[in-house]
Amino acid sequence: MHANIYIPEEFLKNIEEIMPSHLDMASFISACQKPLRKSIRVNTLKISVTDFLKRAEAKGWELEPVPWCNTGFWITADESEIPLGNTAEHMSGLFYIQEASSMMPVSALFQNNEKYQAVLDTAAAPGSKTTQIASLMNNEGVLVANEYAASRVKVLHANIERCGVRNAALSNFDGRVFGGWLPEQFDAVLLDAPCSGEGTIRKDADAMKNWSHQSVLDIAETQKDLIESAFHALKPNGVLVYSTCTLSTEENQQVCHHLKETFGDAVEFETLDTLFENAQAATTEEGFLHIFPQVYDCEGFFVARIRKLASVTPPKVKKRMGKFPFSKAPSKIQDEVSSLLLEALDVTLPSDSQVWLRDKDVWLFPAALEPMIGEFRFSRMGIKIAETHKKGYRWQHQVATTLATGNESNIIKLCIEDAREWFMGRDVRPESIPGKGEVLVEFDGAIIGLGKWVGNRIKNGLPRELVKDKNLF
Repeated sequence: MHANIYIPEEFLKNIEEIMPSHLDMASFISACQKPLRKSIRVNTLKISVTDFLKRAEAKGWELEPVPWCNTGFWITADESEIPLGNTAEHMSGLFYIQEASSMMPVSALFQNNEKYQAVLDTAAAPGSKTTQIASLMNNEGVLVANEYAASRVKVLHANIERCGVRNAALSNFDGRVFGGWLPEQFDAVLLDAPCSGEGTIRKDADAMKNWSHQSVLDIAETQKDLIESAFHALKPNGVLVYSTCTLSTEENQQVCHHLKETFGDAVEFETLDTLFENAQAATTEEGFLHIFPQVYDCEGFFVARIRKLASVTPPKVKKRMGKFPFSKAPSKIQDEVSSLLLEALDVTLPSDSQVWLRDKDVWLFPAALEPMIGEFRFSRMGIKIAETHKKGYRWQHQVATTLATGNESNIIKLCIEDAREWFMGRDVRPESIPGKGEVLVEFDGAIIGLGKWVGNRIKNGLPRELVKDKNLF
């Protein structure tokens, strides 16, 4: 498929200089010319791995475990008629299509099954690592997901919504701002840094078209700024994972050593040689993972795990914060929202969340976000759960996808034909006795949305950005 990929001669010379002695250039070039194996990650916010494996077997999907992620699998599936992205399992958020290498940074962040209360994902879109972090946090605490490119924030939000993430706060800034604006606020930080993308040629034959050694040096300077900012945002004893999908030492080892040179004994490199079986085959002397594509038959990748051993003086910034448009709901309203939601949909509000109000909208924020409110400007926080109207509350889609467990009493189960109609944004007429009010909608064991009875039909409440138009399961 990629036999004619473009690989600059200067790049090959650089690779030959840095490649470990037990590897050879012929196998490197051969690996670069092979297409990537498709891989997915099970979203345990929605389904257990055991239950997903049963579904996969029933569909004839062949799965091979990814060694560094216990929810990741390489997949072989017939996509001639229905792409994986248009299956019911994907659309209801049961799995995420994610390159196997990109699962590694989050696994490194949670290497020892750590529990974090506040996590920062510095460059989050499209959301593969954000949703992976949220699943390992079990939707608890707060996850700040930042994306510099405004055009990609919408995609990020759609993915966290599909996957049932409710503890996220989204922002749209250059990642270099966090060290000054939110110093020592996070227990863990993931910096999956923008890079030259040398490791991605297996999925993009033109990835190296604009490559030059000078561009590598230029982007490395940005990476050094980003890693300093991430380190400042980290609490003492916190963990920073730095990763790229590139191979050059300038963008990888040298960036990490720059951090060590800047902050000295406050920086400790923690080895990743036991992260998974045979990890030592790609581990550097510092304990970093420097992965050439032929080693594990995946993308080229780099991962470093760094511990902050002491406080360092953060940069000073002048904050200009506009008026915060939300107000925390009084306990009376919090209790009212909680009791009415339970009455209407048999859904319980999580104890680690708080109700906030903005005009007629009712939002649920993670309680762990509160220390950052007023210190930083977020583009979206938590989930919108209701709109107020004269007769009470009109519940919103994310109540179904992030709060419902599937054990509620007010659930309508759809057949496959009605489920297709639902995902295409159309109302459905299930073969059940018509009811009243709002109702949770389920297909094949997964809650897929929220509707409202209007006569003998259920009015579709699927957000426009999640509507599909063809080739559905």
